[in-house]
Parts: sequence; structure tokens; C-alpha cells
Amino acid sequence: MTLYYSLVFALLVFEMALFVSLIIPMPFTMKRKLFTFISSSPLVAKVQYGMKITFIFILILFIDSVNRVYRVQVELGQAKNQGGAAAAAAGSERMEVQARKFYSQRNMYLCGFTLFLSLILNRTYTMILDVLRLEEEVKRLHGDKPAGDKSQQKLSDAGNIGEIGRLKEELKKRDRDIDVLKKQSNGLSEEYKRMGDNFHVSDGTPKKDR
Repeated sequence: MTLYYSLVFALLVFEMALFVSLIIPMPFTMKRKLFTFISSSPLVAKVQYGMKITFIFILILFIDSVNRVYRVQVELGQAKNQGGAAAAAAGSERMEVQARKFYSQRNMYLCGFTLFLSLILNRTYTMILDVLRLEEEVKRLHGDKPAGDKSQQKLSDAGNIGEIGRLKEELKKRDRDIDVLKKQSNGLSEEYKRMGDNFHVSDGTPKKDR
């Protein structure tokens, strides 16, 4: 097994261990603290970004392994169509093709299961976050003591980690600044009209009808 396929296998084992850790039953408080840390940690956000890039390379390896399996199947089909002395001479070559078929299929299944498990992990993580939010809401409706506004806010914003969350916060801040500027502009406009009316009244000039 080459180095990059060994790394893919190591990643598959890591995903399996992570999936088991996600589905292990834990107390609600401990699970809430764990997922709050995962959702708010900048280090975890960087790791997730790196994993997305890694899965792109694994997808390329998966496509390449599928192509290799197809080519090996074509070679085996050609070898079966040969007969007589040509078939006897091609015996050792056919064994080599069978070995390449085995390795190609192994690599295809390895990359495919790694990609498939990554999708399952993402979906499982999202579902657990939804369950935690619903449990918080149920406890709040039943009148139980809340976990704290800060912790609950972090859990509510669990999907907004990393660069996307930072950009959303900047957009909200800019919207607030725009609202403040609009209010100030309206206030200045009203003050300008009031001062203009006072000037016309003190000067004795009748106000023009608008």
C-alpha cells in the first residue's frame, strides 16, 4: 500500500473512532459542553477546513481507482477472448492483471468508504446539535434552570463557526451601523428643517408652501 493510501486508511480509522465517540451515550451537560467547545473553537474550525481540502484529494483518488478498476476489467475481458497457445502464454500476465484488479478494488473501496463516512459524520454532528437545541428548548418550556445565556448562545450558533460565522457577524455589525447612520441623518434633516423655519419666522419672511 502506497503512502497516500496508508494515510487514507488512517483517516478512515480516525473517522470510525470519531463516529463511535459521537454516538456514545453521555450526560446532557457533558455533551452540551463538548459540542459547545467544538462549535466555538478556532482550532477545530481550522481542522475542519483542512479536512475539506483532504476529502477533495480523496475524491480524486476515488475517481482514479474507479478508472483503474474499469481498465483492469477490460484487460481481463480481452484475455478471456484469447485461446490456444496465446492463452497459455498469457497465463502469468493474467495473474498479474488479477493482482492489479485486487489492489484497484481495494483502493476504490477504501476511498469510497472514507468519503461516505465523512458524509455520515457531518450529518450525525448536525442531528446531535439539533437534538441538543431541542432539549434546551424543552427544559426552558418546562421551567427548568437554563444552562446560561452565553452557553446557550454558543450552542445556537454552532453552525456558524470559522470564516462564515465571522463574516455573518461583520454583516450584522454593518447593518447596525447603517441603521444608526440613518437615524442620525433623519435627526439632522429634522433639525435643519426646524432651524430653517425658525430663521424664516425671525426674519419676517413668510414660509413658502411646499
